[in-house]
Amino acid sequence: MFNRKQKVLNNIKSTFTIKDLENISGIKAHTIRIWEKRYNLLSPERTDTNIRYYSSENLQKLLNVVLLNQNNIKISKIAEMSDNTIVLKARELAFKMAVNDEAINSFKMAMFQFDKTLFNNTYNSLLKRKTFREIFKDVFVPFLNHIGLLWQTDTLLPAHEHFISNLIVQKIQINIEKLEYSNNNSEVTYVLFLPENEVHELGLMYLNYELILRGYNTIYLGQSLPLDNLDYFFKSKTKICFVTSMTVQPYDDKVQEYFSEIERVLMNTEHELIAIGNKAMAVDNVGFKAKISVHPSLKEFLNKY
Repeated sequence: MFNRKQKVLNNIKSTFTIKDLENISGIKAHTIRIWEKRYNLLSPERTDTNIRYYSSENLQKLLNVVLLNQNNIKISKIAEMSDNTIVLKARELAFKMAVNDEAINSFKMAMFQFDKTLFNNTYNSLLKRKTFREIFKDVFVPFLNHIGLLWQTDTLLPAHEHFISNLIVQKIQINIEKLEYSNNNSEVTYVLFLPENEVHELGLMYLNYELILRGYNTIYLGQSLPLDNLDYFFKSKTKICFVTSMTVQPYDDKVQEYFSEIERVLMNTEHELIAIGNKAMAVDNVGFKAKISVHPSLKEFLNKY
């Protein structure tokens, strides 16, 4: 067990290419090089083959510089500051502003530095100005979309995503717990689950919060659930609305088969299925004989309901 943990820690990304810095910060590589040469803001090192790379400290400094620059502090002025001053001013600004882009930058820093304190301080500052729903839609959703980009560009490691996702999950669970004992008069029960081998549950977990907030009765079953585990609910005499989210599962060549199997079970019942995500949109939903609807995103679904 110790060796496995040690291996994970040793694999945490600690060096970055200039393309990584561009993807994470949103600042073009050309601009980063100008800041580096003209203002000495970053100090890259070079490999034995003369390829430049940047440390996690360089990444942290760049994110802080971007935050200050985007709030009308000139690069020339930032360059005159010590590293400690840049950190302090960036944190002060992030906590003070704590809105959208500034907060997203703070969450990026928290993720790459594994800084739980920075995450919680930024979140608490947001709560002074926004409701939890606004924070999730205005900040967490674009932030999570950016994480998806970082995955695609091979900039992010599982350790980073797991760290930040678990912190967001904690906030969702806290807010769900506040609602759990509120009265609901729902005649339909929503059963939320992810297909087998699907583990990306943040969106589904937030949808559970939204449904409870709106007074519906929900049963949250979580990730990677084989369809036969739903037999109890399929046989229920009470109307059930099944809700699933599809990010990576089922595989493209299995999507139609998956929906056909659900359709067969739901036919001649009052139950229905709501499927959300890119995988769900891949199904040919024309002519469903059961109550099945597909939606491209959580945002689109919530706007309709």
